[in-house]
Amino acid sequence: MHSIHFAILPPPAILKNEVECVRIADYRGEEAVTINVSPTGAPGMVFHHNKGHAALEHIVTHSGRSFCPPPLFLSGPVIEPSVMIYKKTAFITVHVIFKPSALKNLFGINASHLAPGWIGPQEYGALDLANQLMEARSGQEQMALLTSFLVVLLKQEKPRDMLVEESLRLIHAHIGSLHVKDLLNTFHLSERQFERRFTQAVGLTPQAYLRVKRFNAAIHLIKTRRFARLIDVAAALNFTDQSHLIHDMKAFSGMTPTRLAQQIDDFYHEQAGYAFA
Repeated sequence: MHSIHFAILPPPAILKNEVECVRIADYRGEEAVTINVSPTGAPGMVFHHNKGHAALEHIVTHSGRSFCPPPLFLSGPVIEPSVMIYKKTAFITVHVIFKPSALKNLFGINASHLAPGWIGPQEYGALDLANQLMEARSGQEQMALLTSFLVVLLKQEKPRDMLVEESLRLIHAHIGSLHVKDLLNTFHLSERQFERRFTQAVGLTPQAYLRVKRFNAAIHLIKTRRFARLIDVAAALNFTDQSHLIHDMKAFSGMTPTRLAQQIDDFYHEQAGYAFA
């Protein structure tokens, strides 16, 4: 049997506006491991290794796309579940989970160009970082390297879209009741204008982002046993009906509600999102 230890680290104070948290997966066994991941709408930077070598063999999405990322890569937000398949070895994965608009704020990247998808370190000025991470002798040293790299980016003061950031705040505060039309009325923008700005900053359309976040909230309610019935979860989050919730649960987890309920305790959740081995 294998076991994976998950740990969540808060971001350094200087990075709290751009980094949600850092999730570390530490595996000490020798068997092949797969980690199933459900979408959270957040971009991230992932470093995976075993004694200076890549640990991740490939990633397969629910729709069948497969890719083999380098040991350090930057990922955009996705809206479908995926499976991370690791080599038959012990490994450590360090996953920096960013705030939704961090690709634009930190890296100056139009997030729509990276969703769904990933880029290697040579495409965002991190080749030296990748080499340094491989040579680092401890997790503390790796965290210091990652933090220093991100702080340098932060100090470059790239333009922020404050309207999009306020819309994200409203979405997160009112996920069970907010609609895109409410945001349009609040900001007095046409749907086309708002969608363009939101997608450039976040990588997903407002509608897609709302769907993902409502799915995340539904999983949280099911896991915490706040409601006994699925129909009550649907009502609490303003789904049209129970069938609507079931449809989104299948789309974002790759599982039926029955199977999902059976495995819900295996989901590891924090603000970082959802994963299970």
